[in-house]
Amino acid sequence: MGTRRAGGQRTLAGRSIVRSDALGNHAAPPRAAYILAMPHSVSPDAPVLLRPPRPGDFGWVVHRHGVLYAREYEFDSRFEALVARVIADFLRDYDATRERAWIAERDGEIIGSVFLASADSTTAKLRLLYVEPTARGLGVGTALVRACIAAAREMGYTRLVLWTNAVLTAARAIYVAEGFRLTGTEPHALFGPEQLGETWELRLTEAAPDRPPIASPA
Repeated sequence: MGTRRAGGQRTLAGRSIVRSDALGNHAAPPRAAYILAMPHSVSPDAPVLLRPPRPGDFGWVVHRHGVLYAREYEFDSRFEALVARVIADFLRDYDATRERAWIAERDGEIIGSVFLASADSTTAKLRLLYVEPTARGLGVGTALVRACIAAAREMGYTRLVLWTNAVLTAARAIYVAEGFRLTGTEPHALFGPEQLGETWELRLTEAAPDRPPIASPA
C-alpha cells in the first residue's frame, strides 16, 4: 500500500495523494485528490490533479462530450442530451455517502472526468469517463478509473458496472486491464451511426488484479 510522507501526504504506486473535501455546492466527507507524475517530456511542475467538481465543471463535461464525440465518432445531439441527463440526474439525486465525481486538471485546465453513481445498495455505476485528446497517453484515464474502483470498494459496493461502445478502444483497454469483464453487447443507433453497445462489470468482492503503477509512455 502507501507510505506516509511528512505533511500528511502518502504515496501510492509512486503517486502523491493530497486531501480535498469539496464537491461543488454539496457537503461531502474529505476525499483524496490524486496527483500523477507527468512523463519526462512534460515539465515536472505541471502535475495532473484529480479533484472534486466545482461549479461550472458539470457544464464543461457535457460540452466536451458533445464536441469530441461529434468530431471523432459522428455522434449526433442525442448523445449530448444523454450526457446532460446523466449529469442532471447525478446532481439531483446526489448522495455524498454513496457517490463521487472527479475532475482531472493540469495547469488549471480541465483534461478529464469520471462519475461514480449508485445503482442500488450493492451496485455502483462508472459513468462519463472522459480524457481530452491532448492528455491521452498520460495515464489520466487509468487514474480516473482506479479512483472509481477504490471509492466503490471503500463505500461497500460489491459490483461496479458500466456501459460503453466498442468503438471506444482506449477506454475498453483500461477496463480490461483493471479487471472488468464484458457481460453483454447490443447493436444500436441511439446517436446516429451504428454502434455496438457493451456492458462491463467488475466484481469488487474478488481480489484486485496485480496492476502496475501508472507509467509514463515510452
